Amino acid sequence: MKAHIAAYLLAASILQAAEKPNIIVILTDDMGFSDLGCYGSSIDTPHLDSLAAKGLYPHQAGVGHI
Repeated sequence: MKAHIAAYLLAASILQAAEKPNIIVILTDDMGFSDLGCYGSSIDTPHLDSLAAKGLYPHQAGVGHI
């Protein structure tokens, strides 16, 4: 009986974790568009470049209309 309860709780926690959105917010100040490596900067930004390569542009996500 205890194994069934443990399995249920494990499954419930996995399902709950899957429902959470995968969002990262990066706030910077005084950066230009081309200050990131993925946009042509001479500054190495490998982690941010990796996030940009796997992410969506605002227009692709439907929030690019001002």
